[in-house]
Parts: sequence; structure tokens; C-alpha cells
Amino acid sequence: MSLTFYNTQTRQKEKFEPLFPHKVTLYVCGPTVYNMIHVGNARPMVFFDVLSRYLKYKGYDVTYVRNITDIDDKIIQRAASENKDPQEIVSTYTQTFHEDMKALHVVNPTVEPKATDHIQEMIQMIQTLIQKGIAYEVQGEILYEIQKFKDYGLLSKKPLEDLVAGARVEVAKHKKHPGDFVLWKPSKEGEPSWESPWGKGRPGWHLECSVMSTKYLSETFDIHGGGVDLIFPHHENEIAQSQACSGKVPVKYWVHNAHVLFGKEKMSKSLGNVILVHEFLKKYPAEVLRFILLSNHYRSELEFSEPVIQESVVAVERVYKTLKLVKAQLKLEAKALDPINIKLKESVEKLWEKVEQAMENDLNTAESFGIVFEGVRAINSYLKDLKPKHWGIEGKKVFETFLKSMEKFSQIFGLFQEEPEIFLKDLRGKLLNLLSPLQEKEILKFIQDRTQARKEKDFQKADQIREDLKKNNIILEDGPLGTDWNVKV
Repeated sequence: MSLTFYNTQTRQKEKFEPLFPHKVTLYVCGPTVYNMIHVGNARPMVFFDVLSRYLKYKGYDVTYVRNITDIDDKIIQRAASENKDPQEIVSTYTQTFHEDMKALHVVNPTVEPKATDHIQEMIQMIQTLIQKGIAYEVQGEILYEIQKFKDYGLLSKKPLEDLVAGARVEVAKHKKHPGDFVLWKPSKEGEPSWESPWGKGRPGWHLECSVMSTKYLSETFDIHGGGVDLIFPHHENEIAQSQACSGKVPVKYWVHNAHVLFGKEKMSKSLGNVILVHEFLKKYPAEVLRFILLSNHYRSELEFSEPVIQESVVAVERVYKTLKLVKAQLKLEAKALDPINIKLKESVEKLWEKVEQAMENDLNTAESFGIVFEGVRAINSYLKDLKPKHWGIEGKKVFETFLKSMEKFSQIFGLFQEEPEIFLKDLRGKLLNLLSPLQEKEILKFIQDRTQARKEKDFQKADQIREDLKKNNIILEDGPLGTDWNVKV
């Protein structure tokens, strides 16, 4: 099997061949820390975490750089609106970003550089671009002249004549071409600023990633990732800056994830249709969100809605319940010599091989999930019909193989890593608070009363208690060890 990526620049799948054997260099655009991140912001963080994990599983030494944009117009505007210092805004939202990443099981990148720690390198890059005749100065502002870079538009496939200004703050009247973008801008009174050959000011947004990717990876590195909204102008401008400076193609593979949609529109703070990760995690376990973000192929748009959340809760719960049952079954003595169900054996033994095949084919997480659920269904079907006298050596081997495959899956996908009983208890508690007016002690009292009614053969009362609980989204589950309860999603 050979790993393939869809390269945005060539618009086709390509076999992954890193620049250096056994080593991978990966850069992903991180957050601008002026607010808490929303679910759409989290998608690239989770997806490229899985990519990094998978590359490590494949034996590569991965250097993963994900930046923090800590100087930007939006940070300055947020600070002004709250009458705070911009650094206070940066500190607050950098911390909440890290809290969200930890909750979502996103492994820390190798390096997480901040833009403001690299101002001098940015100034040096601008000076190089000026010396090469590609950047020009107008009233203390430095602009990149896109007509001087012949490959401009190669990534986005946008014709030069159709391009609009790429800077977040446009000064169109000064530009030689509408698409010329800001490398350095003068700071207004009271705004963060740094000394430069062109006076006090601050860098343009696009410059930081060119500087930091070059510094921590190389003038040419393997993979650059981010959301599709960054293809133009941000990544297009990165190429223009980096390649004009070094004379080398900066990135071998461009990998972009599609939007998260909410109400059929791209989730965006400017549209006001966002769900903050912090708020989501107050209601549901973080694994539910991570599951949702990986449930579609990364290049497919992902619709985020209440039905999707509910379906994902049920799916994650099903896997954990299966893991709980498998672990409990393995504790039982296996004596029978009865042959195992062939369909189950093949489903489980080929599970991990099929997952790898799906991941090799452009990191198909959605197909990988489908393969896992085939195995889960096969296990549950087998357990449903299993009689204790038929539990034997072959069955034990299959269950052990299933657990080993799920351990590999967890290692790469960052899912199903908790002890099933702990996760299921936490999930039940969160769903109870969200979907039922009842408290746990009330439910247990109802169960106690129902048990007593059944003992007294008052089945009408017992059935009534079940129905009353059902109206409050509580489902009773009778088993050999007594009655348990769950929240209906």
C-alpha cells in the first residue's frame, strides 16, 4: 500500500513521497487568538492531528509546526471594544485554545511559534523582497507586487485579472494592482508596533507563515495544511512570498479540509452562525465532537446540526458499549472447542487491514469509521446469540484481535481511549442534564419502586413507571444483573 494525498495545487491524488526518507515536515495554519475557536476552526486542528498521528504510525519522524497568530486587526479591535490591552486578549484566547485542544485529544505540535516572536525575521524577508524588486513602499506601507511573480494564482487557479486585494486591511489607492497585498503597515496611535526601516508598524497577516515555516522546517517542506478558505489569498500569498525569496517551490503537497456548515452555510464568526467548542463541551463529551469532525472525508463539507450530534452520540456510545462487552467477555473462562462464526472471524481479522487501506487512500476517515462499525455489528450479533457453553478459544482469539485493532484505531484517531465504564457514566450524566428534568437519585427511586411492584406482581404499576420514565427520556434496560437506565437521545 502507498499513501496518497489529494494535492490542491495539482488537483489530483498523488503518491506521498517525502523530501527525505523517513522524515516528514508538516506546517498547519493555527488560530488567530481574538476569540474562542468554533467547531469549524477545530476541524483542521483535529484532521491534521490525525494526519500527524498516522504518519508517525507509518514510521516517519514528523516535525509538525502549527503557529499562533498573536498580532492582527481582529485582536486589536477586540481589545479596543473591551478596553483591554491586546496582549491580554492574546493570553486569554491562547489559553482557551490550548484547553480546547487538550479536551479534543489533539497532540501538541513539535513547535508552536508565535508571530510576534519573529518580527525581525519578517523584516528581513521584506527587505529581501524589496531588494529583488518584488515589493514596493508607499507612505510607510510595504506591498507585494503580484505581477512580478509569474506563478501567482497557481494554487487557487485564479486568473490574475480576476484577483482582488489579498490583505485583511486594503489600501487600494496605493496599489499598482488590486491584488497587491500588505507585507508591512504603519501602526496607529496606541496599537502594537515594532521599529522597522520603514518606521513603526506591524507585519501583514500572510508574512508570518512564510517566515515561520522556513525557519522551523525549510525553504521547501513536505506538507502544508489548512482549511479551504485559506487557499486564497493566504496560501497563495505564502507561495508568492516564500518562492520569490528563496527561488524554490516552498511546498510539495498542499492539503486542505472543507468547510463545516451550519444551516447550509459555512460556519463563520462574521455570519454569527457559530458553535464554540468551549460551549459544546459543556453539553457533550469531547469525543463526540472529535468523532463528528472525522466522520466525513476531510475534503467533503461537513454539516453540523442537532441530528448529526444525536447520531454521533449514539454511534460513540455503541462503540464504547461494545468495548465494555468484549472486555467483560474476555474475563470469562473459554473452554469450548466450537468453531467461531466465519463471518465474524473474517470481519474482525481484516478490520485493521481495511482501515489502513482506507487511510492510504487520501486519508479516508469516513470509510475507516464504516469498517469499524462493521466489526462492531459483527461482534454484537455474535454476543447476542452466544451461549456460555459455546464460549471458546477461537472466540477469545477473535475478541483479542478486535481489541488490538481498536487500540491501533484509538492511537491514530484519538477516539475510544477511555475506559468504557468511565466514558459511559460521563456521557449518561451529560445527557441527563441536557435531555431530562429528572435527577439520578429520582430515577433510582423509580427503579426501586418498579422492582418492588414486579415482586408484588403489580405489573400495571411497573409498566406505568417505565412509561413515566420514558416520557422524561429515560429508558430502562432489564438484564440478568438487574435494571439499568439510559437517556434516550
